[in-house]
Amino acid sequence: MRMLSTLRRKLRHLEPSVRDQLARTALARAVPWMEQRALFRFQREPLARGVAAGLFCGLIPGPLQLVGAVGACAWLRGNVVAGGVTTFYTNPLTTVPLYVLAFQVGSLVLPGEQSLPAFNAAGPAGAFSVQALAEWMQALGTPLLVGLPVLGLVLAVLGYAAVQALWLAPVLQRGRRRQRARALRDQA
Repeated sequence: MRMLSTLRRKLRHLEPSVRDQLARTALARAVPWMEQRALFRFQREPLARGVAAGLFCGLIPGPLQLVGAVGACAWLRGNVVAGGVTTFYTNPLTTVPLYVLAFQVGSLVLPGEQSLPAFNAAGPAGAFSVQALAEWMQALGTPLLVGLPVLGLVLAVLGYAAVQALWLAPVLQRGRRRQRARALRDQA
């Protein structure tokens, strides 16, 4: 729990430097708008919303993840830094397992029997091919299209709840210690 308190303290100390950097850039005119939407506040609620937006938008294919996360953070009034960083949970190593999981979720939601096409990302020469990967993703079809937003929503809710719980854990622990100390004082 001490590590969480240290992380919270460091995030709070990060806020003034982010604000200073924003004041010096071309975004200085947009700072009042961003401030109103808590886009750079390192507090519990904006961080939780930013993580949720990043987890949801991380499943967007291609380079639109970061743009989607920034837009979602602006709409949800979440922390843009947390949203942007959270999108990096999808990377070349995790994309295929996440898409298989999204296909399975989509198969559960859709009626009928859905079968997962075999994954073969090797090109004609036997080496990895982005085109072969894209064709495999296209073969996943409707179950993937349905499963991605459902999986993204589930991950967003779990991420939001995790940030809330981790942020409040030291507070709850302090309260329990005070209750125990009060109970020991009352017994004596």
